[in-house]
Amino acid sequence: MNAPLRRVGVVAMVLFGLLFANLNFVQWHKANDYRTSQYNGRVQVAEYDRQRGVIQVSGKPGAQSITTDDSLKFLRQYPYKAEFAHVIGYKPVNGEATGIEYIENEFLAGTSDQLFADRLRDLWSNEKTPGGNVVTTLSLRAQQTAYKELLNNASDAKVGSVVALDPTTGAVLTMVSTPSYDPNLLVSHDTKAANSAYDKLAADPSQPLLNRAVKETYAPGSIFKVIDSAAALERGYTMNTSIPAGSSYTAPGTTHAIKNAAPSICPEAQVTLIEALTESCNTGFAQLGVALGPQALADTAESFGFGDDSLRVGQLGKDNGMLVAPSQVGKLTTDSGGPDQPIIAQSAIGQADVRVTPMQAALMAATVANGGVQMRPYLVQQLLGPDLTPYDIASPRQLRTACTQGVAQSLQAMMISVVENGTGRKAQIDGYVVGGKTGTAQNAENAKDHGWFIGFAMKDGKPLVAVAVLLANAGSGGSGEAARIGGQVMKAVIADRGGK
Repeated sequence: MNAPLRRVGVVAMVLFGLLFANLNFVQWHKANDYRTSQYNGRVQVAEYDRQRGVIQVSGKPGAQSITTDDSLKFLRQYPYKAEFAHVIGYKPVNGEATGIEYIENEFLAGTSDQLFADRLRDLWSNEKTPGGNVVTTLSLRAQQTAYKELLNNASDAKVGSVVALDPTTGAVLTMVSTPSYDPNLLVSHDTKAANSAYDKLAADPSQPLLNRAVKETYAPGSIFKVIDSAAALERGYTMNTSIPAGSSYTAPGTTHAIKNAAPSICPEAQVTLIEALTESCNTGFAQLGVALGPQALADTAESFGFGDDSLRVGQLGKDNGMLVAPSQVGKLTTDSGGPDQPIIAQSAIGQADVRVTPMQAALMAATVANGGVQMRPYLVQQLLGPDLTPYDIASPRQLRTACTQGVAQSLQAMMISVVENGTGRKAQIDGYVVGGKTGTAQNAENAKDHGWFIGFAMKDGKPLVAVAVLLANAGSGGSGEAARIGGQVMKAVIADRGGK
């Protein structure tokens, strides 16, 4: 009997030990996670005892909390509704916050370590000091212009995105995605109604909850020719170097002929590099890509940020911002390791497996405008305490050097020629130097082409704003309409800054 009893006793002690270890794990190691979990009902109620801070856009509230008469003392409101939905986000009663509401959740809620002194004073005053305030980099005028233009564009596009950046700092001035939604419906204290509204949006095939600016990649079409041009310029070409062109090009190893968008586009056997970009010469850039080879294209794309799977957009110095989906070039070699010339030719004109986010597209234009230096994009300009005491202030940071200043200056001149003499004329702004590149990208079979525009505006040699516009499934004329929208958004940024 003693042996069986001893075994039972040992098992009981082991089980007790495991239970004790788990109890300590929960109480000490996981305590803070459980305490702050969005699914902790007590935390949810406690959050509403303190008024949440304001998210400011151009000095006006993009998100604020008002008092209520129910058990949750404050109701979150979003005055601009769908216009800022994806970038400001929302903070629901049940569920996880999104956008800036998520990025700066602790500061807005007043639970940040930076606001400890305010909470300490509350113990003596028996009051609940409001949470901190967030000052964004966003331009109200430009954001509203972008949203309006996407909704009322003259193409067939119902899906689109606009991103505008300050090339010299990386500040995000505009981030719009359509279709959008009204976040006020998702923060209702009637959780049944809020959940129903969310389920309806989640089931919508047009995916209005998706932030296409950073979460979705698309075939870039001819805007990728900026990467081709950079690769060539870095390897000894100049703007005036002649490259093979012609009305048709068939890469070795395939019977598929690449043609230009119209017979009038570079029918000559040779064109200069600047002429090829100005006219958007498919045959010229397909042959240029094959001549440069897979490594040159891949390396140049990487130097501009393609393949970066760790980029986040939020507050500088923090790693909790919006994660940007990595843009990609795709495989350019055969299984044996040699150059896959048919794929390279297609990739060089932004087709095959090349994919890009609107954020990455805007970074391409911003980098060219900023002399080859790519700045880290950010959304939070400053944090202010409840009494408007300044806390963190953004200090722009360099992300990478994509190309030499000389290459960037040549790219600027080439892109300026596109707007002044080529396919991007609709982006022109009186009194400012504007450069850009349009793009028409084929996508799914039987689906209409995407329309793209990337560009920048300068004054007295200083870059003011860079922009990327995507009109998905826009069809014929989509790239021209994207260029027009890009011009309008850049003009709004300039106006928001008093024309400077």
